[in-house]
Amino acid sequence: MRTVRQLLGAKTPEVFSVSPDSSVLDAIKLMAEKGVGAVLAMQGPRLSGIVSERDYARKVVLQGRSSANTPVRDIMTAKVVTVRLDDTVDHCMQVVTQHRIRHLPVVEGDSVVGVVSIGDLVKAVIEDQQVELDQLQRYIAS
Repeated sequence: MRTVRQLLGAKTPEVFSVSPDSSVLDAIKLMAEKGVGAVLAMQGPRLSGIVSERDYARKVVLQGRSSANTPVRDIMTAKVVTVRLDDTVDHCMQVVTQHRIRHLPVVEGDSVVGVVSIGDLVKAVIEDQQVELDQLQRYIAS
């Protein structure tokens, strides 16, 4: 089974972040610009939280708040679930399922080194299953 390290090695491990003091509008603009569903809230090198499109919909739009006047810290998830480089894809799938989340920051020590999404995980599982299926078909055919 693949590890998070291998997943990040196969993609550009960019980390998109805003300050917790940034406006929600700035965070949403960054998500739209980068084509991602969540950004990290970073206070310097320290992970303070994560804010997603879901947070925006539920905590800004539905509550009638202003995106321009609401700071990220007011809607972010401060208790961030993270994974490590040596965690497996299976472990990550269990984590996203258990916590009902879609994005996992990857930490090494105190540093954030990347983010894996549920899309990254599903893609890896499908690729691994295809390899296994191909191997089984070759075995049966021989």
